[in-house]
This record gives sequence, C-alpha cells and structure tokens, in this order.
Amino acid sequence: MSTFTIFLALIIIVAFLLVVVIMVQNPKGGGLSSAFGGGANQIGGVQKTSDFLDKSTWTLATLLLVLILLSNVTIMDGNGMGESKIMNGETEVESNVPAPIQTPVETPAEEN
Repeated sequence: MSTFTIFLALIIIVAFLLVVVIMVQNPKGGGLSSAFGGGANQIGGVQKTSDFLDKSTWTLATLLLVLILLSNVTIMDGNGMGESKIMNGETEVESNVPAPIQTPVETPAEEN
C-alpha cells in the first residue's frame, strides 16, 4: 500500500468526522448542550460541550489541511520521479491512439 493511499484514507476519515462534528453543532449557539438541558448552572453533565465542539472543529480542520498538504508531497508519477514533465519543458503528450492513415488525393488533370 502506498503512502498516498494511506493519506487518502486518513483524509476521508477526518473529513467524515469533521462533517459529523459540524452537524452536531447548533448555529444559534445552543448546540448539543442545549439538547441535554445544559445551562450555565447545571451541576453535572454537558456544560462545556460547545467548547469541546469548537476545539474539535478547529483541530479536525487543521488536521485535514495538514494531511492534504502532506499527501501532495507523496504524489509521484509511474516511474517514481516526482518531477513534473511540464516544468521540465516536455510538453508533448504521448498517446496510445494510432495516427490516422492518409491516402493521397487525386487531382483531376487540367485540360488546356
């Protein structure tokens, strides 16, 4: 398994977790803590849920960005060279499509 495949799997997992954490939050500030009846005066339970969700959102977003940047470093072409052909001036694109067969065109003889 290549390094890029591992990074790709981690990116998918972190992105899914980020979506879940964002969906749990309430945009009006109540979030998960208000669903459990959590007010500022609650003695046990979920008092700091919104702080946890905020921190986990920022942490997952930062982790996702770092994983994307690191996966970009691991991308290599088929022969193991990480250099771009365009950057080296090689602009010709190879193709497996055969060239079309050209038949000579007969021109009618001019009558004088």
